[in-house]
Amino acid sequence: MTTTAARTTAPSLPLNRLAVAGLLVLAAVPILGGAMRLGDLSVVTPQNARFVTDPVPIVIHVATSVVYAVLGALQFSRDLRRRHVGWHRRAGAVLVPAGALSAASGLWMTAAYEFPPADAGALVVIRYAVGAAMLVQLALAVRALARHDYVAHGAWMTRAYALAMGAGTQVLTQGPLLALDEIPDWTRPVGMGLGWAINVVVAEVVIRRRARVRG
Repeated sequence: MTTTAARTTAPSLPLNRLAVAGLLVLAAVPILGGAMRLGDLSVVTPQNARFVTDPVPIVIHVATSVVYAVLGALQFSRDLRRRHVGWHRRAGAVLVPAGALSAASGLWMTAAYEFPPADAGALVVIRYAVGAAMLVQLALAVRALARHDYVAHGAWMTRAYALAMGAGTQVLTQGPLLALDEIPDWTRPVGMGLGWAINVVVAEVVIRRRARVRG
């Protein structure tokens, strides 16, 4: 039963729409970046030679990440859930495989490609950790769904989506550094790691806020 306090604490529909719009804007960042990366495959340069010679993992990663980013944002829409019965379940049937392929292809790219010095070392470790964590979270979300534990399912899906959207937040955490004349190599893993860390914190805040509303 939903209490009066829970109803008054629940986010308004306009606020929910604003949040979904914000997620779609954030999703546009990796989508545009991926599109540019795929477009660059037509011409071999020293920067993209590793992708041209072995394009399969990056093509899979970009394609599945686009699907995951957009569908994931729309899964938060209360409008879609109310107006289209079954939307959440049908979209989820696509979302989970897309997320798993996005994470797996990210791990594949990390293992297969030779990265420049700024992307090596600590950033490789972080990428492995993020990719593995996302796969585990998706697996836990599926297990929770099989057990009809919809609260845990939503929490794990939220965590996985937050990690996937790190690419969007990283524009904010790394963007200011691009104005510097010389960018030390250490700023790359710090900037990217901070983007993922911010999303993890935001996801936990959202999950705990849901718990308070239900309570």
